[in-house]
Amino acid sequence: MSTAGPSAGDVVHATSSNLDQSQISVIDVSNELAQRLIESGRTAGFFEVLGEGRPVGTVVGRGDALDVSIWEAPPAALFGSGGGDARISSSGSTARGTSLPEQIVDQDGTVQIPFVGSVMAAGRTPKQIEQFIISRLMGKANQPQVLVRISQNTNRTVTVVGEVANSARVPLGPRGERLLDVLATVGGTRQPVLKTTIQVARDATVVDMPLEAVIRDPKQNIRLQAGDVVTAMFQSYSFTALGATGRNEEVPFEATGLTLAQALGRSAGLQDSRADAKGVFIFRFEPASALAGQSGIALNPLPDGTVPVIYRVNLRDPRSLFIAQNFPMRNKDVLYVSNAPIADIQKFVNVIYSTILPLATAATVVP
Repeated sequence: MSTAGPSAGDVVHATSSNLDQSQISVIDVSNELAQRLIESGRTAGFFEVLGEGRPVGTVVGRGDALDVSIWEAPPAALFGSGGGDARISSSGSTARGTSLPEQIVDQDGTVQIPFVGSVMAAGRTPKQIEQFIISRLMGKANQPQVLVRISQNTNRTVTVVGEVANSARVPLGPRGERLLDVLATVGGTRQPVLKTTIQVARDATVVDMPLEAVIRDPKQNIRLQAGDVVTAMFQSYSFTALGATGRNEEVPFEATGLTLAQALGRSAGLQDSRADAKGVFIFRFEPASALAGQSGIALNPLPDGTVPVIYRVNLRDPRSLFIAQNFPMRNKDVLYVSNAPIADIQKFVNVIYSTILPLATAATVVP
């Protein structure tokens, strides 16, 4: 007889066959198993791995550009004698300042200031650099005042790439930009929030989370650090529904996950005229670590570390509907519902009936 796939009995006896030298296990789904799979699939988030982070502050780094302005009270001995920017001093006289050309912090971490010489800037705040320059000008300039400002920040930046409106290097300010702040700065993501995963790479540590999970849990909206690389990725998760389901097709789902109950709903449930409610199966390549300690399972991992597993759910048991609300579906799962035995008998009877009926009709007509 023609069929859409194996019967429930064929699937149960699959433990006697081999798939790439690894024995297949058929496991009845229980609430304890569902909870174990949830725990094994749960990964640490940004906060747990990278921490809350702290504002990067205003420490000058190599490659940064500085604006340096120096004022000197009259009579100006070194700066401001040629005009410059006028300021009123505390004594009421007019002091004039000189704005130096933009200073780039070299690889040695220093900048050159007239009448001061080499000034170590890297690793210092603008305020500390101001105080150092003033101390070196004392005795040379008349009551010097110095203002240092970071005009171009190339040292404290975050790189944002992937499925975003505009890939860019985003400078970090003293207040400490968070992950969602940086994503908003580049125009947000191009893909829907539910199908976007965010990856943060910091040195040798790489962590990824669904964007929806970051939005839902403010704790995961961590402060980014200089040198972080943020990648927005479109995650096309899906499972395939086959057999006696309402629809046989590949069904997409969100990066935040899907339960078996939701998967059955999205595949239009079971066909009442065909489906065997005792024969609902999920075919999956499960990481061996997720099944460690589970009794009655042959753990002979494939080269990629996974084990071929068939999970069985008996939907005739009302309790299984509660279990289905917890059982997590995974990307590339195959949800298969076998035909009920009576459906195969009906098909056989229909074939016989369609064969005999024309003959009986002909015998009645022909004298």
